[in-house]
Amino acid sequence: MVRPPLQSVFGTAVPELWLLALMIPLAVIVWGCDELPQMGASDSKRSATPMKHQPMKRWLARWIAVVTAGEAVGFAVPAAIGVLTRDSASAFPLLLVAGAVEGAILGLSQATVLHGQLPYLSKRRWVVLTAAAAMSAYAIGLLPSTLAAWWTSWPLIVQVLFFGAGAVVLLISIGLAQWLELRHHLSGATWWIPATALSWLVGLAVFFAVAPPLWHPDQSPALAVTIGLVAGVGMAFAMAAVTGWAMTVLLRRQTSSVSRAAESRQGRP
Repeated sequence: MVRPPLQSVFGTAVPELWLLALMIPLAVIVWGCDELPQMGASDSKRSATPMKHQPMKRWLARWIAVVTAGEAVGFAVPAAIGVLTRDSASAFPLLLVAGAVEGAILGLSQATVLHGQLPYLSKRRWVVLTAAAAMSAYAIGLLPSTLAAWWTSWPLIVQVLFFGAGAVVLLISIGLAQWLELRHHLSGATWWIPATALSWLVGLAVFFAVAPPLWHPDQSPALAVTIGLVAGVGMAFAMAAVTGWAMTVLLRRQTSSVSRAAESRQGRP
């Protein structure tokens, strides 16, 4: 089979754009891996100290409200760019940048609320890692449409395996990146990865249940963006609710562990 030239998809800059899309997030994730193990013993002790307590129901409500708002605002950037640059050669690089912006805003909203329970959490690392993961997720998510001329001729089983693997990587990308920071502050932080994947699965299901049925080719850009934003708010709320519930469970487990350790120390002669 003769493959169509990549230039017909995104222009002459496609190889460089894909390299950039893969290397920048990878470099940030590697930076996160290299940076965190250098934390000393004092940091580990800090993470094991009792957390600043707020009533958990109030904290969960704040998480849902702030994270929903953060993701909704962040998603407005790629939603608008996606509609305004439809069928344009500039869509790919602009959406990657927009994805990073969305991730940064989401990460900032999460870190702001989470800092009340985990005061030694690095907001900077959380935001940067989330932005890098979101950029990677957008690169993966754009793959089917941008390279349709290639994969549509593959055997069905190859398509299923390829896109199944891509879907898994897409869903776990943000949780995995955030785990690099969270694991130094919260016991059982590994559970954050599947919990975050579930939250995005639910959120994306809400988005695709709302937006695509209402989108039509002859719509004005303003109406298309509005539909996307409404669906994005639903997606953001679903994601925030699931991640908030998961984080509440992890925080309560940590509180119980710290309390038991304190009681054990007090009971020693």
